[in-house]
Amino acid sequence: MSKSKLILPIIVISQFCCTSLWFAGNGVMNDLMINFHLEGTALGHLTSSVQFGFILGTLIFAIFTIADRYSPSKVFFICALLGSLFNAGIMWEGNNLKNILLFRFFTGFFLAGIYPVGMKITADYYEKGLGKSLGFLVGALVLGTAFPHLLKEITNSFPWKFVLITTSTLAVLGGLFMLILVPDGPYRKPGQKLDISAFFSVFKNRKFRSAAFGYFGHMWELYAFWTFVPIMLLTYSNEHSEAITNVPLLSFLIIGMGGLACLLSGFIGQKLGTRQTAFLALLLSCGCCLISPLVFAVESEILFIAFLLFWGMVVVADSPLLSTLVAQNASPKIKGTALTIVNCIGFSITIISIQLINLLSALTDSNSVYTILAFGPIIGLIALREKNILS
Repeated sequence: MSKSKLILPIIVISQFCCTSLWFAGNGVMNDLMINFHLEGTALGHLTSSVQFGFILGTLIFAIFTIADRYSPSKVFFICALLGSLFNAGIMWEGNNLKNILLFRFFTGFFLAGIYPVGMKITADYYEKGLGKSLGFLVGALVLGTAFPHLLKEITNSFPWKFVLITTSTLAVLGGLFMLILVPDGPYRKPGQKLDISAFFSVFKNRKFRSAAFGYFGHMWELYAFWTFVPIMLLTYSNEHSEAITNVPLLSFLIIGMGGLACLLSGFIGQKLGTRQTAFLALLLSCGCCLISPLVFAVESEILFIAFLLFWGMVVVADSPLLSTLVAQNASPKIKGTALTIVNCIGFSITIISIQLINLLSALTDSNSVYTILAFGPIIGLIALREKNILS
């Protein structure tokens, strides 16, 4: 296999290794609650702190056009190294809630140099077939996000810190792979000077704006769903006796199935069109949001899990397609910055939806709270009605 054919697998492996940092704290949430005396609402705060860090990171990366002005592979490596250090910081025995949130915040900050920069590197190598390539990349993100849940399950007899040690080690390895094996791509057009106006000018393009708002609607639902999957499983288990015992494994499967969906959507998008396929995935996930209260009432555990598995697929199937539309409708010279800006705004939206459900869950026991997630897909569907978006 030629070196050029190895590039995408290396990027995918690196992305998987590094994005395992994202939900590392969620994977050991019960242990953190016991060891550091945290309250039940800490789950939403823990996830939101990572998102806050990611938002600030992407904002700074975008304003200073870092992914366009410097070698993206070097940026990726540095951020992977620093992210792994802050992830490991959770193990400090003197931690309290504030310290843990701070460590997760800085982990999220340096993830801003991993996820969108990984997309930038992929776009620099694959001008044609970008949707399929980003399908592999986002699939790696999904598996990386789900991996701490699986790691917790298979290392249950080990100390909880093993999950954090493993994810930090993987992040360092992923960064090294990218630094050593992935040089700057042939389609890279580096920006030579600081261009703060790029942060605002990208949205003057109507086609880019439509693609971006499709992505924003998708993000309203995605991370809130991922965050509350374990809670959904526990809720169903409490409401139905003798149901669902292995929450970590099922959480991994439900979130991880989205990785397969990303691969499939990339191939389907080549046949049906990127915009059309993204529209269909958004429509299906919107339907899942709306009928979710009814599914909690079903007596069949198999049917409930099957529903969550399906939701776990369609909720993220549009992600690589929407990122493709954003990349293809952005100016080549600021493509990395455009992707980073859209990520910044998109992840800002995730905090609102996560905290909203966190608040409503504290106020009511009703499972109808998840219908609020349909608001995002509806906005995304309206935005994707723009038929002249490049695809």
